[in-house]
Amino acid sequence: MHAHIGSKLAQACAGTGLLLLTTIAAAAQGQPARDFATYQPTAAAVRIAPAEAPKIDADLSDAAWAKARVIDEFYQLEPNEAQPASERMEVRVLYDENSLYFAFRVFDREPGAINASVKSRDGNLSQDDLVRIYLDPYKTRRDGYIFEVNPLGARFEGLLQNNSDILAEWNTIWHAHGRVTEDGWVAEVAIPFRSISYDVANGDWGFDLFRLIRRKGERIRWAQIDNQRSSRDISRSGTLTGITNTAQGLGLDVQPFLALRYKREWERPRENDVTLEPSGNIFYKITPALTGTLTFNTDFSDAPLDTRQVNTGRFGLFFPETRDFFLQDAAVFEFGGNNLNNDVNGRPFFSRNIGLVNGTPVDIVAGGKLSGQIGDLGVGALVVDTAGTEISDNQILSAARFTLPVFDQSKVGIVFTNGDPTGETENTVAGADFQYRNSTWFDGDTFQADFFYERSFSSAFGDDDAFGVQLSYPNEPFSTRFQFKEVGANYAPALGFVNRPAIRYYDGNFVWRGRPEDSWVRWFEVGTWYNFVTDLEDRLESRENGAWFGGQTQDTDLAFINVFNDYESVPFTFFLPRNVPVTAGEYEWTAVSLNVETSIGRPISGVFEIRCCDWYGGTMFRTSASVNWRPDTTWEIGANHQFFNISLPTGDVEIQIYALNLTLNFTPDMQLRTQAQYDNISGAVTLSSRYRWEFSPGSELFVSLGESGDLIDGNHYRSATTQASVRIGHLMRF
Repeated sequence: MHAHIGSKLAQACAGTGLLLLTTIAAAAQGQPARDFATYQPTAAAVRIAPAEAPKIDADLSDAAWAKARVIDEFYQLEPNEAQPASERMEVRVLYDENSLYFAFRVFDREPGAINASVKSRDGNLSQDDLVRIYLDPYKTRRDGYIFEVNPLGARFEGLLQNNSDILAEWNTIWHAHGRVTEDGWVAEVAIPFRSISYDVANGDWGFDLFRLIRRKGERIRWAQIDNQRSSRDISRSGTLTGITNTAQGLGLDVQPFLALRYKREWERPRENDVTLEPSGNIFYKITPALTGTLTFNTDFSDAPLDTRQVNTGRFGLFFPETRDFFLQDAAVFEFGGNNLNNDVNGRPFFSRNIGLVNGTPVDIVAGGKLSGQIGDLGVGALVVDTAGTEISDNQILSAARFTLPVFDQSKVGIVFTNGDPTGETENTVAGADFQYRNSTWFDGDTFQADFFYERSFSSAFGDDDAFGVQLSYPNEPFSTRFQFKEVGANYAPALGFVNRPAIRYYDGNFVWRGRPEDSWVRWFEVGTWYNFVTDLEDRLESRENGAWFGGQTQDTDLAFINVFNDYESVPFTFFLPRNVPVTAGEYEWTAVSLNVETSIGRPISGVFEIRCCDWYGGTMFRTSASVNWRPDTTWEIGANHQFFNISLPTGDVEIQIYALNLTLNFTPDMQLRTQAQYDNISGAVTLSSRYRWEFSPGSELFVSLGESGDLIDGNHYRSATTQASVRIGHLMRF
């Protein structure tokens, strides 16, 4: 009891001291003292006439910028939480009836040390200095948009969903330019109102600003000064006021494409195929907050290669969606919260199943989507007509998701799917979820809870359900998480993902993180985790529990060591690659792993893992290494290698997976990206090279070359398929 009171007293004193330091620093800058537990600043966007709109060229001499009010009060999240930013920044916000405009004057006393190396669109800008805009037009404090710019004018945009995820694959039309100056760098941004969803009747938007000084690892924010919260969290963001009388035209975007394709099958009988295929998308804003999309003969030639995986377990692998058409609105179909994000087994909807029949790609003849808001109701709906195969007819597949906000930061929702891509069964899934968030719990700590229930109705498997709950307390210095999920034996969502039915899943962790003062260590943490899987009779099938210790340096390098103990009850023999059997029985082993991640702010960075040793009655030695090299602003080279050396009483197998990524950035709007992959188990070699030039916003020239084959005896290459395509597309806005 006394120890508890003493601990609370110490925390109170520490908090008082921090507040005092912040007050002194703020007073030194002529700023009032801030209580960051309640601080939510407000800024006003200044209206201008369309004729006054600034040119987006990173030259802030446009007369209109003199009308804007200056935002210049920013605080650190790291390394010195709640202290004023070590370098100044000034931000101005304007708008006219067409667009929202931002000007960033980013001061730096060492301009020669500014990190500016990434020039690719949608690249990993966090390798550089950057600024970020958060927009929450519905003022949900949960969902919104982010827009990032670095000193070279490279752009990245994404969707924020439920303060927990960023959908990086989302793209829209916007403009940005940046350049390094004698006293830092500047950036200009224009975001057309047509490119985002919002309620024209609501002139006050959720809003925040962020800056990263890469060489210092310094994270700076305008609002929500709390380093316990992730950069995805906007629950206590500020407000942007005064956005009224905007126009979106007819809200109609038409995007036709024409593609010339060549395909060569090298296996006998050899075949050549040349086609000229039109395709297109039509987007219509039914209201400023609700968008309808029509697509026909959808082209997926710009999708990147799947990350190569080799299965060393009993259950199917998960390959994430990579096709832009489905990724654009993926956030509206998100279901189950962190419960189904942390473990994908049991997802009711997985868009990758659309366009695949038993692993074979089929065309999407036509499709329609609806996404956005109707009042407070979040809406996502999808209907797709997929082409048939030699043994099946066309299939109509559909999914729908509806959400409604409750309390301040929470939401309830339902989901439906219907159809089977194979056409072999009748299949429907219905589900409901509740995602609870409270960021004012216990004096500003966060508490989260996710609940879901879903039921599948299948003509082949009958009816069954899946349900789960996750509770989490993601704070500092202490955080914890508990998760439970049950997946029925006959739960079978034809448009979802299940790789382990008939189980109950228990998972959780306990973590303590410390932040030493005046140290080369930014933070360190110690934690333990557990994971149990039982059958539906509560008989243990799998278990993993362990502990870790690690931390981050002030240079943002990371290192962790993990020690864990595993148990597996194998009911029947399964086979590893090379047909090495793991026989039925009970297995228990202890292993250790070391993970090191160097700072991505360096020209050469990497992620390395070593794992050893016991495994299924034998041994497994595993290494993984990823290296990324940016020799200049034009070139980016990435290489990945995975190595498994498995030795069991029943046999041995060695697995090697190689991947090479090469990006040539001519400008932020013109790139050539090449991927090559190989693994020694299948012997398959794949190569993909994609050139993209966005010659005007929304309009592009795209050229792709693909090659697949295999290495015979590891030495002689045999080509299987060669493909090439040239596609041109143009966006027309009305």
